[in-house]
Amino acid sequence: MTRLFLTILLSHLFASPALAVLPEGHPAPAVQAQASLAGKAFNYSLKEALRKGPVVVYFFPSAYTGGCNIQAHSFAVDYDKFAAAGATIVGVSLDGIERLNAFSADPQYCAGKFPVVADVDGKIAKAFDVAVRDPSPGKTDTRGDEITHGFAERATFVITPDGKIAATVGGLKPKENVAKALDIVQQLKAGRKAI
Repeated sequence: MTRLFLTILLSHLFASPALAVLPEGHPAPAVQAQASLAGKAFNYSLKEALRKGPVVVYFFPSAYTGGCNIQAHSFAVDYDKFAAAGATIVGVSLDGIERLNAFSADPQYCAGKFPVVADVDGKIAKAFDVAVRDPSPGKTDTRGDEITHGFAERATFVITPDGKIAATVGGLKPKENVAKALDIVQQLKAGRKAI
């Protein structure tokens, strides 16, 4: 019985992916890509966004999936709190721009509050050292549509206006991920978080 328990425990430890992302203090990679805000496509630039203050860059596996829906909704609900701390938000996934146009405008998810970037080839995720998995044939979203793209690991970065990563957040449930990111930007505003 003990041997079976140890085998199951070890299999879970090795089956869970470790969060391997760029560390705090590292310069954030450039992000310039097609994005959607409130259903309208445009060219997003992280460099431009940083001129306004800190940016929360969050990577999510796919629009219209359970945890990603919760996370997008949580960011939308807390959007004004992030803005009060001087921060903006941008989501990044391997979804195509058509899916993100719908997701960004959907009042149940992004609600037109923040942009989501189409990282269809995974280059942005890989530049942040975020793990990317291949598509899973037959996997469907919460609308019943097949998901044909790959998946980025859920990871969140808080980036300061000087382009440095102040914090990384991973390994948390979607709502907890948002709450932790909000806590970090509020600490930055209060001058308590330094990299």
